[in-house]
Amino acid sequence: MSETDGGGAAVGRISRRVLFAYALPAAPLAALGLPLYALVPTYYTETLGLPIASVGWVLLLIRLFDALTDPLTGYVADRIQPAFGRRRLLFALSLPVAALSAWMLYWPPVDAGLGWLAGWGMLISLAFTLATVPYAAWGAELVADYHGRTALTATRESLTLVGTLIAIILPFAIGFEMKGFSGLAALGVCVAVMLLVFGAVTVLVVPEPRDATIQRLGLRQALALLGQNRPFLRLIAAFFLNGFANGIPATLFLYFVSARLQLPDMRGPLLFLYFLCAIAGVPLAAIVARRLGKHRAWCIAMIAACLIFTTAPLLPPGALVSFAFVCATTGLLLGFDLALPPSIQADVIDADTVASGDQRSGFYFAAWGLATKLSLAAGAGLVLPLLALLGFNPAPAAVNEPSSLLALAVIYAWIPVVLKLAAIALMWNFPIDEAVQQKLRQRIGG
Repeated sequence: MSETDGGGAAVGRISRRVLFAYALPAAPLAALGLPLYALVPTYYTETLGLPIASVGWVLLLIRLFDALTDPLTGYVADRIQPAFGRRRLLFALSLPVAALSAWMLYWPPVDAGLGWLAGWGMLISLAFTLATVPYAAWGAELVADYHGRTALTATRESLTLVGTLIAIILPFAIGFEMKGFSGLAALGVCVAVMLLVFGAVTVLVVPEPRDATIQRLGLRQALALLGQNRPFLRLIAAFFLNGFANGIPATLFLYFVSARLQLPDMRGPLLFLYFLCAIAGVPLAAIVARRLGKHRAWCIAMIAACLIFTTAPLLPPGALVSFAFVCATTGLLLGFDLALPPSIQADVIDADTVASGDQRSGFYFAAWGLATKLSLAAGAGLVLPLLALLGFNPAPAAVNEPSSLLALAVIYAWIPVVLKLAAIALMWNFPIDEAVQQKLRQRIGG
C-alpha cells in the first residue's frame, strides 16, 4: 500500500519505515505518563514523606486542570493551518516542555512538597496533552483501512509498552529509597533525552495527512455534534470505565504487593512481567480483531480479565507464583485495551466527519485523552483518600490491621471488575464494524 495519495490523504496501510518513525515517540511518552500515576505517588509518599491523602488530592487537582486544557488543545490542533503541518507543528512544540517537566518532576529536590508536585505535575500534564493529542490525530488520519488502523495502533502501543518497561526497569534497578538522584530521577533524564531525539525523527520522516474538512464548525456547534455522536458516547463511556478499572490497580499495585502479599522485593519484577506480557498481547489483539471485529475482541478480553482478576484478593501472603500468573495473564489482555480502543476511535471519527463535514481528529482525541487522564486520576484521587480513611498506612515499616489490608485487596481487584463489566455491556453490540466503516470511508473519499 502507498503511504498517501498525491494530496496527502490516508490510503490503506503505510510503509514500515513511516510506521516505525511514527511509533518511536510512543516509548518516551509512555515513560513520561506512567510514573505520574504508578510511581510518583509511591515516591512522594514513601521517600519524601508527603501525606498519602494529600498526594491523592493533588493528582485529582491536576486532572481537573486537564479538563480545561485538553478540549482547548484539541480545538486549536484542528484549527491551525501552518505550512509545516497542523499535526507536526504542535507536536514539535510540545517536546521541549515535556522534556523539562519530566526532568523536574521526577528529580525533585529533597525538600519538595505538595506545591512542587502540583506545579510540575500540571506542567507535565499540559505538555503530555500538547504532544499526545496531535500525535494520536496524526495516526488516525494517516491510515483509512479498518484493519490497517489496528496495525498502526498495535505498532504504536508496542512501543508504548517498551517505554513502560523502561519506566519500570530504571527506577527499580537504581531504587526509590534515596532522596535526590533516585531511580525516578534517572528515568526523568532518560525520558527527556528520548523525547527530543525520537520526536525529531517523527517530525522529519512522517508526512502530514490531508485535511478532509469541507466546512469549519464553531466551538458551540462542534460540541453539540460531538454530543450527538452516539457511537462516540458509547465508546468514550466504555473507555472511561475500563480506564478507571485499570487505573485503580495501577495506583495500588505497589502497595498491594508490599503490604497485602508481603513481597516488597518483587514489586519491580512483577510489574515488569505484567507489561512484558502486554507486548505479546498487542499483536494477539490484532489477530483476534481480524477474526471477530474490534469491539467483540475487546469485550472478550475484558471478560477474561474479570475472571482472572477476581482471584487476586483471595491470595494469601507470599503467593508469588499465583500472583505472577495473574500478572502475566492480565498483562497479556492489557494488549487488547491498548491496541483496539484507539483504532475504534478512528472509525468513530469517520462517522463524525461524514455527519459534520469537519475532520476533527484533534478534538476527538482531546476528549479521549481527557477520559484517559480522568479515569487514571480517579484511581489515585479517590482510592488513596479512601484507603487513608480506612486506616491503611503506606509507610514501608507500617503494620496494618487485617481490615485495612482486606480493604486494599477489595479496592485493588473487585471494584475494577464491576467497572469492566459495565464497559462490556456498552461495547458488546457496538454499531460500527468493518462493513460500516468502509461505507463511511467511501463517503469521505479517502
